[in-house]
Amino acid sequence: MRIVMVGLGRMGYNMSVRLVKGGHRVVGCDRSAQALARAARAGAGQAQDLRQAAAKLKSPRLVWLMIPAGKPVWESVDALSALLSPGDMVVDGGNSHYKDAARHAQVLGRKKIAFMDVGVSGGIWGLKEGYCLMAGGAHADFKRVEPALKTLAPKHGYALMGPTGAGHFVKMVHNGVEYALMQAYAEGFELARTSPFKIDLHGLCRLWNRGSVVRSWLLELAQEAFRKDPQLKGLRGWVEDSGEGRWTVLDAIERAVPAPTITMALYERFRSRQRDSFENKVLAALRREFGGHAVHAGSAATMTRRRR
Repeated sequence: MRIVMVGLGRMGYNMSVRLVKGGHRVVGCDRSAQALARAARAGAGQAQDLRQAAAKLKSPRLVWLMIPAGKPVWESVDALSALLSPGDMVVDGGNSHYKDAARHAQVLGRKKIAFMDVGVSGGIWGLKEGYCLMAGGAHADFKRVEPALKTLAPKHGYALMGPTGAGHFVKMVHNGVEYALMQAYAEGFELARTSPFKIDLHGLCRLWNRGSVVRSWLLELAQEAFRKDPQLKGLRGWVEDSGEGRWTVLDAIERAVPAPTITMALYERFRSRQRDSFENKVLAALRREFGGHAVHAGSAATMTRRRR
């Protein structure tokens, strides 16, 4: 296939490399000269903007967006509606909200340009292992883009989830589940670390990955992390969120679907960014006021110095 990969970050670049190795003609599109040069070394063409990228490939073309959700995607879709030809296709492979897909399909559909939303999971390991691809759109469009999906995914690693929006919806739920799984592992290892038994966490991961019901790729990644840094001393416990966990929780609220584990996992990420939260100060103050319980005076920084 003739493919333009828009966005050559960690995911877009690796996907481009996998596509090139699979025999597809790929043009990388990015504002970074360094990113373009790296893509060129991997065998991809170069384009600094969408106009230049569209001009480098004849129709029918596939333009695959791997760029931040929201305004960047909206602006790219609007621009591509004027640059592409009937019979071309645009795939949004980023972490866009599933409700945006209907609007993009409508804008491009007026020009007879197909649109698909494809949730992509695999992270930095996707180049080697392949990407799990969750597609939303028309079945005929899915069959047209299937050669690219087959190249990017491992065996049985791609599927059509339903009509437009279904791909990004499933990816949103996927990320919510990911939050909950990660939180459960984190709490379990915290318990193991504070036990009186001096448990080797790397060895525990390795053991659990051999036949245990909690074995998983995430646990394999934890095993590797503990191998490199057994006490994770090189890390700060600050955990960001990509936004899809928030969307999952909001969608659960809209549908009145109970999702307490995913919701609490999201809140724990928020908590990780608070060094000395006002919330906890209020709790300490209330215990002191109603029960005369002892409190620790001073800031978190002061307490850290005292413990040292």
